[in-house]
Amino acid sequence: MAKKQMYTSEGLKKLQEELLYLKTTRRDEIKNDIAVARSFGDLSENSEYDEARNEQAKNEARIKELEELIDNAEVIDENEIDTSVVSLGSVVRVFDEELQEEIEYSLVGSNEANPLLSRISDQSPVGRALMGTREGAVLHVETPSGEIVLRVLEVTRPKV
Repeated sequence: MAKKQMYTSEGLKKLQEELLYLKTTRRDEIKNDIAVARSFGDLSENSEYDEARNEQAKNEARIKELEELIDNAEVIDENEIDTSVVSLGSVVRVFDEELQEEIEYSLVGSNEANPLLSRISDQSPVGRALMGTREGAVLHVETPSGEIVLRVLEVTRPKV
């Protein structure tokens, strides 16, 4: 049995949208590519046909992966997030002592993480350090680029 993965409702929706796209639009595109490649003749030396079949295999593998992720998804009820303590689904505003700037992070499950959008995993060094802390806490976090010092300014729910 696969392990349950935590998702925000937005994260689960994105998985479902990708699955729908791959099962409908992308499958049809690949089917058309295969038909066109077949029309070129001898399949044994037809690189377009081979490429289309490889693309079909990748698409089907991703569909299977998404179905498994969705089947094992557990959605965080954002209305029940306790804003007195940092937890999965929290939005945390911190002050980075070294950079002298405020940063806002959304703590999400590892499959939803996107550091470029400040969506950090609860399994990342910063995410792990933030879990369970409260406003006012000062954290010394060991990261791959060295130690950083963060002060927790605010813990909120995601804005819907």
